[in-house]
Amino acid sequence: MSVTTIDPAEFRKVLGSYPTGVCVITAMDEGKPAGMVVGSFTSVSLDPPLVGFFPDKSSTSWPLIEKAGRFCVNVMGSDQQHVCRSVAAKGDAKFVGVEYVISDHDLPVIKDSIAAIECKMYSVTEAGDHWFVLGEVLRMETVREDDPMLFHRGRYGSFAEQM
Repeated sequence: MSVTTIDPAEFRKVLGSYPTGVCVITAMDEGKPAGMVVGSFTSVSLDPPLVGFFPDKSSTSWPLIEKAGRFCVNVMGSDQQHVCRSVAAKGDAKFVGVEYVISDHDLPVIKDSIAAIECKMYSVTEAGDHWFVLGEVLRMETVREDDPMLFHRGRYGSFAEQM
């Protein structure tokens, strides 16, 4: 059996050809919102209802979300790039200018997101330089019908219908 060495830069470039949706994962940390932007969100199971995402092990936001034991997946609309840029910033000002409400599960739900999926932590598994996080869905809603934000080749974008 031969072993192929994969160049990390080439790996990112090739996989960047695959467009993904954009979500902001939120939780509360000692009375303040914590959050991170992910493009790795996915549906996992219908019974029980499970969703998943893959935070980088170097993330400073992930430990705060993990400690909370629950999280909200906020599906971003095409007009919410400002939210992603704010939440992706380093430091304590991630939620400056980001409007949100606190749900009955004590989770920040970002105003005007496309959908909100509130979860309790189901499992966290090591996956190389990332974690594979599974959440069991507690509550979900479609907040508004609109085009989703997409991430492709290192840039935010939106869906364009074919004529």
